[in-house]
Amino acid sequence: MLIRIVFLCLILIIIELYAFQALKTLVKDKWILTFYQVFSSLLLVYIVYSFLQFDRSVGQTKQTMLSTALLLLVYVPKMILSIVLLGEDVFRLGAGSVNYFTMKDEHVSFLASRRKFVSQIGLGIAAVPFLSLLYGVTIGKYNYKVIKQRIFFDDLPDDFDGFTVTHISDVHSGSFDNPEKINYAIDLINEQNSDMILFTGDIVNTDAKEMNPWIDTFKRIQKHQYGKYSVLGNHDYGEYVTWPTEKDKQDNFQAIKDVYGEIDFKLLLNEHKYIEKGNSKIALVGVENWGHNFKKLGDIDKASEHIQKEDFKILMSHDPSHWDYIVQHHDKNFHLTLSGHTHGMQFGIEIPGFFKWSLAQYVYKQWAGLYQNAGRYVYVNRGFGFHAYPGRVGIMPEITVIELKKAKNVA
Repeated sequence: MLIRIVFLCLILIIIELYAFQALKTLVKDKWILTFYQVFSSLLLVYIVYSFLQFDRSVGQTKQTMLSTALLLLVYVPKMILSIVLLGEDVFRLGAGSVNYFTMKDEHVSFLASRRKFVSQIGLGIAAVPFLSLLYGVTIGKYNYKVIKQRIFFDDLPDDFDGFTVTHISDVHSGSFDNPEKINYAIDLINEQNSDMILFTGDIVNTDAKEMNPWIDTFKRIQKHQYGKYSVLGNHDYGEYVTWPTEKDKQDNFQAIKDVYGEIDFKLLLNEHKYIEKGNSKIALVGVENWGHNFKKLGDIDKASEHIQKEDFKILMSHDPSHWDYIVQHHDKNFHLTLSGHTHGMQFGIEIPGFFKWSLAQYVYKQWAGLYQNAGRYVYVNRGFGFHAYPGRVGIMPEITVIELKKAKNVA
């Protein structure tokens, strides 16, 4: 851990040196430069101190989230600025070498002085991520989007044609800091007036107590005619802190499971329930967390025991890697899987219908939105809350409304 901190400090110091060079090229006032150096040094000390104070028995706190936000907000733009100036240094070094070996002009210094316009360009480029990250922590994290998705199935039971499902995921209640915005999001959920609501896990970051201030808020989610169901996510197991005893960990786990009940969601733990409408029924299947490189407690065979292959099935599984590795190839033919987990890494670029990019795509093949293989679908919700970085840039918090339609998909 200490070696990593030292390495991080070294990188940040190099970035700071380059950023100061850019500022010095544009600003000549000694007092401004001195203030910048003192402020930057204090900020660096605070960030490093905060990470050194991280207590694994406590886990993520408001301070660690603030430190993460400051680290990204300050050093991502400076890193980009440093890359621009590094490019200039490569050019200066090349030009100096050519001069030394060819012209040998003693009156020309080996390295030419920095050019003002390069620093201006670097600062202009660096302003883009700075303003984006600032937007993310002030507005973006609560900029809820209702995304409506219609999916066609030729074997959907007739009575379920037009059936609507509201899908939420990854609440991470321990990160919330604005009751007004959360109540607004609950109102958005209720306004959808769907037939059923499904919640695919991660109600907290770690501790069941994180939900205490929000129980009444989430109980405001109205009763849906065909039920409110949920499954567990990887954070619901309390894996990311060190507990005093195994009993404390298990007590917390039980308390988290109870919280789902307190907000009137039926928790499905490797089990299924038939949803009946008219003369038809569909199978709703819920598994515990199963993730590549995460806990693998989800037992799809146990959960779908006694379900027939020809039954129409909706599966709730928190981590979309479950669909990628297991579900899409399963012989029981799970028509639609609902997942979350990725958050779209809370940072990316989305132009609906045209372009979608995030670092998440280099970790998960299915990371946001709808994917299909051979008529089997997975929808990955971008998440309701946020974690670690207290913001969202480009990948907004999501409330999904899925409409099931009986027809061949003509898209």
